[in-house]
Amino acid sequence: MSGFIHRAKARVGVITVGHEPYWGQFSGLKEELQGNGNKFENMLRNLDVEVVSAGFVDNVDQSFAAAARLKAADVDFLFCNLSTYVTSSSAVTAILNLSVPTVLVALQPLKKLDYRHTTTYMQLANDNICSLPEISGVLVRAGKPAAGMIVGTLDNDERAARELAAWCQVANARRAFKYARIGYLGHTYEGMYDMNSDPTAFTAAFGSHIQMLEMCDLAKLVNGVTSTEMADKLDEIHSVFTMADPFIDPITRPIRQEDLDWSAKVAVGLDKLVAEYGLTGLAYYYRGLDNNEYERIGSNMVLGNSLLTAKGIPLAGEADLKTCAAMLIMDRLGGGGSFAELHPCDFEDDIVLVGHDGPHNIRISDGKPVIRGLDVFHGKSGSGIGVEFSIKTGPVTLLGISQTEDGRFKMIAAQGESVQGEIPQTGNTNTRCSFGCRVAEFVENWCAAGPTHHFALGVGHLNAKIRNVANVLGIELEVVQGGI
Repeated sequence: MSGFIHRAKARVGVITVGHEPYWGQFSGLKEELQGNGNKFENMLRNLDVEVVSAGFVDNVDQSFAAAARLKAADVDFLFCNLSTYVTSSSAVTAILNLSVPTVLVALQPLKKLDYRHTTTYMQLANDNICSLPEISGVLVRAGKPAAGMIVGTLDNDERAARELAAWCQVANARRAFKYARIGYLGHTYEGMYDMNSDPTAFTAAFGSHIQMLEMCDLAKLVNGVTSTEMADKLDEIHSVFTMADPFIDPITRPIRQEDLDWSAKVAVGLDKLVAEYGLTGLAYYYRGLDNNEYERIGSNMVLGNSLLTAKGIPLAGEADLKTCAAMLIMDRLGGGGSFAELHPCDFEDDIVLVGHDGPHNIRISDGKPVIRGLDVFHGKSGSGIGVEFSIKTGPVTLLGISQTEDGRFKMIAAQGESVQGEIPQTGNTNTRCSFGCRVAEFVENWCAAGPTHHFALGVGHLNAKIRNVANVLGIELEVVQGGI
């Protein structure tokens, strides 16, 4: 993976909350609870986030101070760890003043009390859930409910550990849009009304800047690529892809060295574009004319775009800004996220082929991805190299982002399965997807939700995480049900 790629981790704040009146009554209790808080912080530090601790908070003044400290650190997310019973004022003061998505955590040290030998001290050391309804209720009353809650035990609790890791992924998905620049290169594919987006509305919904780019920005960088840079990119291409011979489809052809060289050069130019503008993602399309320079660049971006998408910089074809956002979310949730649309159905096997002519997330390929020479990119100008594979078999999730009649953004998600079987060898990705019901029924239900015709296809069943992302972003989510 190239060294310039910087995936910002979520900066999560953490406070452990206690109850000051107990310390004079129960010697050693504060220190024990502080130790439990340190253990929780270490759990967070083992996950893919940057942890900012505001320490142990046991009164209102400390809660104000903790909020100020975390606000100065520019945290994106807060974990409020309840160590025992606490008054809501000690926790809610920090939460409301900080005003970032907050997960309330109540992990008691013991799986159960030794009832015949339990002391009040022991109960208080395991009273983590006692104030959870109080704090949650106050936040609901304040109009700022907790983003989520994690209840369980501090040690050897697989469910709690999974929930904590999942919330860190949600925090990373939200952080991906903060201070982000999403490039917009060229224009939407002519006539695709569903692709059109208002950049200002996108910034309002997701908090990201839309960086307007011209083809001349990319052409300048492509033309400046050195022979050494191109050779290094060719080595990367050979290490990642298998080169395929032509198939029965008459538009396929042998991979020509000049095509490979040009795709490598364009790929280096794309790397430089991402670095120069600090791009988090890119939506692109440019038609070009008569084999001119812009046409030759635009028609040979798939290979470089697929490499970048696999590195966490999603690129969406046909200038689909909304699907670029969906791909970014899916990547940060650990699902990958490949640019996709619905292809022909197999009504005998009750599956639908899901794929596109590019770009793709080769990190979730089922085996080594293939590149194939193409005389024609159907519906587009130019010729060159296509990328072909299926994503890994097993659970998959579709995530689309559309807009409602009043212009609000809306997420649409569905869970299914990637199943083994043959796919067309046409230089496009295709994945055989089953949704546990008649394929015709699924397609009807999906389309009735009002999607765009593109979406991000990723591995794993991610609806629960997507629901939490939608919640913290304040965006509507519709889940399309199959039989999975």
